[in-house]
Amino acid sequence: MTQDERWFAKYNEVKTFIETHHRNPSKHDPEERFKYYNWLKHNRQLINAGTLKPERVEAFKELLDLGEKYKRVNQYQ
Repeated sequence: MTQDERWFAKYNEVKTFIETHHRNPSKHDPEERFKYYNWLKHNRQLINAGTLKPERVEAFKELLDLGEKYKRVNQYQ
Protein backbone atom coordinates (compact mmCIF):
# COMPACT_ATOMS: atom_id res chain seq x y z
CA MET A 1 0.00 0.00 0.00
CA THR A 2 1.47 3.34 -1.02
CA GLN A 3 1.56 6.43 1.15
CA ASP A 4 -1.19 8.07 -0.90
CA GLU A 5 -3.42 5.01 -0.55
CA ARG A 6 -2.91 5.00 3.23
CA TRP A 7 -3.63 8.73 3.44
CA PHE A 8 -6.88 8.40 1.49
CA ALA A 9 -7.89 5.32 3.49
CA LYS A 10 -7.53 7.33 6.71
CA TYR A 11 -9.33 10.24 5.05
CA ASN A 12 -12.28 7.95 4.27
CA GLU A 13 -12.31 6.62 7.85
CA VAL A 14 -12.45 10.14 9.30
CA LYS A 15 -15.08 11.23 6.78
CA THR A 16 -17.24 8.22 7.66
CA PHE A 17 -16.85 8.99 11.37
CA ILE A 18 -17.96 12.61 10.90
CA GLU A 19 -20.93 11.63 8.72
CA THR A 20 -22.01 8.89 11.13
CA HIS A 21 -21.66 10.80 14.40
CA HIS A 22 -22.45 14.30 13.05
CA ARG A 23 -19.45 15.79 14.87
CA ASN A 24 -15.68 16.02 14.76
CA PRO A 25 -13.60 13.50 16.72
CA SER A 26 -13.09 14.39 20.37
CA LYS A 27 -9.64 15.03 21.81
CA HIS A 28 -10.94 13.90 25.22
CA ASP A 29 -11.99 10.39 24.18
CA PRO A 30 -8.78 8.29 23.99
CA GLU A 31 -10.06 6.01 21.23
CA GLU A 32 -11.16 8.88 18.97
CA ARG A 33 -8.06 10.89 19.78
CA PHE A 34 -5.61 8.25 18.59
CA LYS A 35 -7.67 7.09 15.62
CA TYR A 36 -8.88 10.36 14.13
CA TYR A 37 -8.17 13.56 16.08
CA ASN A 38 -4.37 13.37 15.88
CA TRP A 39 -4.57 12.71 12.13
CA LEU A 40 -6.78 15.78 11.63
CA LYS A 41 -4.53 17.93 13.79
CA HIS A 42 -1.38 16.81 11.97
CA ASN A 43 -2.86 17.53 8.54
CA ARG A 44 -4.05 20.98 9.67
CA GLN A 45 -0.47 21.71 10.70
CA LEU A 46 0.81 20.56 7.30
CA ILE A 47 -1.68 22.84 5.52
CA ASN A 48 -0.63 25.81 7.65
CA ALA A 49 3.03 25.06 6.91
CA GLY A 50 2.25 24.68 3.19
CA THR A 51 3.76 21.20 2.92
CA LEU A 52 0.65 19.09 2.25
CA LYS A 53 0.45 17.74 -1.31
CA PRO A 54 -1.92 19.73 -3.59
CA GLU A 55 -4.22 16.77 -4.37
CA ARG A 56 -4.62 16.18 -0.63
CA VAL A 57 -5.28 19.84 0.20
CA GLU A 58 -8.57 19.98 -1.70
CA ALA A 59 -9.80 16.70 -0.21
CA PHE A 60 -8.80 17.77 3.30
CA LYS A 61 -10.55 21.14 2.95
CA GLU A 62 -13.75 19.28 2.01
CA LEU A 63 -13.34 17.27 5.22
CA LEU A 64 -12.91 20.47 7.25
CA ASP A 65 -16.03 21.94 5.63
CA LEU A 66 -17.95 18.79 6.55
CA GLY A 67 -16.81 19.20 10.15
CA GLU A 68 -17.92 22.85 10.14
CA LYS A 69 -21.34 21.78 8.90
CA TYR A 70 -21.87 19.78 12.09
CA LYS A 71 -20.27 22.29 14.43
CA ARG A 72 -22.22 22.81 17.66
CA VAL A 73 -24.29 26.00 17.79
CA ASN A 74 -25.07 27.85 20.99
CA GLN A 75 -28.80 27.40 21.54
CA TYR A 76 -29.11 30.61 23.57
CA GLN A 77 -28.13 33.04 20.84
